[in-house]
Amino acid sequence: MSAATDEILEKLKSLTLLEASELVKQIEDAFGVSAAAPVGGMMMMAGPGAAAAAEEVEEQTEFNVILEEVPADKKIAILKEVRAITGLGLKEAKDLVEAAPKPVKEAIAKEAAEEMKKQLEAVGAKVSVK
Repeated sequence: MSAATDEILEKLKSLTLLEASELVKQIEDAFGVSAAAPVGGMMMMAGPGAAAAAEEVEEQTEFNVILEEVPADKKIAILKEVRAITGLGLKEAKDLVEAAPKPVKEAIAKEAAEEMKKQLEAVGAKVSVK
């Protein structure tokens, strides 16, 4: 890391929650982005400190289910479960499973995401909800 980024990171760590909230609003205005955007956007531009502050200020309501890892011996069972969950055809589901880590479903409710995670983990997949 450069000295400039180290300095910014240290300053971000020292912000109060109120200051972090104000920073997020200023960044949103300056760059024309929203802290509520799905993965990427403002959060990547502002760095981890601002991302953490944005999450504390605004409760997340939409979640992404990410297929992180597929053990080779469980691939067929995971493929069947992905097809059942997503409604994808065999080729599309196979491509998704082989491209892990990859989102299975995006922008869904927390309860649905947790249930989907349980279903996929039950057949041997490693899954995360973000």
